[in-house]
Amino acid sequence: MSRSTTGSAGRPRRGGAMAAVGSTAATKVIVMGLSGVLGIITSRMIIQNFGTDAYAQYGLLSTFPTLLPFADLGIAAIVINAVAGSSSVRTDDFVKRSIVTAFRVLLVSGGIMVAVALLITLAGWWPVLLGEGLLPDGGSLAAGLCLAVFGLVIPLTVGQRILVGLKKTSTQVASQAVVAPFMLLAIGSAVMFSVPVGSYLAVISYVANSLVSVICLIVAARALSPQIGSAVKLVPRVRSYRGVPALGLAWPMLVQMIALPVAMQTGRLLLSHLAGPDELAQYNLASQLFGIVLQTVAAAGIALWPVYAAARSAGRVESPTVPTLWFLLGGLVLGTALAVLSPFLARFVSGGAITLDGWMLVGFVVFVGLQAAKYPVGMYMTDKTGLVFQVLPIVLMVPLNLGLSWWFIGQVGAAGPVLGSAISVALCQLVPNLWYVSRDLGRRRAEAAAGGPDDGTRHDTDDGTVGLDVDEQRGDETATDQAIVERAAAEQGTDDRPGDGPGEAR
Repeated sequence: MSRSTTGSAGRPRRGGAMAAVGSTAATKVIVMGLSGVLGIITSRMIIQNFGTDAYAQYGLLSTFPTLLPFADLGIAAIVINAVAGSSSVRTDDFVKRSIVTAFRVLLVSGGIMVAVALLITLAGWWPVLLGEGLLPDGGSLAAGLCLAVFGLVIPLTVGQRILVGLKKTSTQVASQAVVAPFMLLAIGSAVMFSVPVGSYLAVISYVANSLVSVICLIVAARALSPQIGSAVKLVPRVRSYRGVPALGLAWPMLVQMIALPVAMQTGRLLLSHLAGPDELAQYNLASQLFGIVLQTVAAAGIALWPVYAAARSAGRVESPTVPTLWFLLGGLVLGTALAVLSPFLARFVSGGAITLDGWMLVGFVVFVGLQAAKYPVGMYMTDKTGLVFQVLPIVLMVPLNLGLSWWFIGQVGAAGPVLGSAISVALCQLVPNLWYVSRDLGRRRAEAAAGGPDDGTRHDTDDGTVGLDVDEQRGDETATDQAIVERAAAEQGTDDRPGDGPGEAR
């Protein structure tokens, strides 16, 4: 069920789409810049008033969303295509059933998260799971509260997916601007009134991020009125009101959403277990600083997704080779510039309490360059075969990255996870993806020269959906195509950590 992206003259309608993508990217950069500046001030306030140990725990607990991006099982992504493909979003029953399905699954997933948080907290397992990075006074309770808030907010994230489907991604991105000011105001007030919240700083960050989901859900409800209100009432009526196919063809994305956080976002946990608070604090600060560059790269990289998707739909061959070279160069230049400035920024943020060594700076420059180079090819590989191809390399990346990070921590300390991640990205993502893209471009060009079908439409009709009713076909297409949008939305939600490139879940 491919929708044409060509005009009456047969040319692709790219102007409006590219303008929207550019607007989203620009909004993201502005929000990221504001958040980065206020985040640096907030980090300085934390270190000076609560100490480096509190800052280390704050960074450690903030990784829960990066370790659990699969909590929604990719189900919320079905909403995006249902909304985007509807000509009457306010009355379309398929849109309503998609929203009902998302709410039902996310309520179960969120409830499980809350139950797990309660169980681990009561059993006293947080120190075993998170290591020495937890503060002895209130650290375990703070971890439990963070996971509980995370679980409670999961159902509300439906609003963000709806805004993406409505082509209001810039609104969704702009809503993230409330997080940094809220954090600065809340922590500043705690400092001003001498409130002892050092152990619970991360909980404040989860509350701040919850505001984004609330704002997006309110905006989406107004835009789709009365769909969301009706959907909420229908959620309990499981037998009388059926939803849409949930998992469909989303399994390759689900595997990536499980494997990649283990591979890419366990650096803090390894440092907490193998090193100590000082190394963990150094890694947190470096991640926050270079995260500004990584988010800039991500905003530009995600903008390429609709370009390649539109090209496939229109039967055009759009190579990511030149963008890959430009992204690699841009990533290295931006990473190097920040590395030069980082001693001054680290001194300002930490008041001289934290310094970033050469291994850390070099590691992050290389990591930023590789992450940047990975975006164009990753955005190109957004069809079914591209997603499936990425599964095996990413699964192999898990033991490789963990082993390399473990070894490098023993050799160079806090920079170990960065070096391990850089090598793993190169071997398990960039190189295999470039090989795949090279072969795929050759095949598509040969088919175009022979007048054969391009797989921009062929994959949608050869994936086993024949024989399903119309609604089931729409559900399966949603699961496949919008897995990438879900990944993009996850990446747009990154804050003070190394960002994940295409092919990853956030």
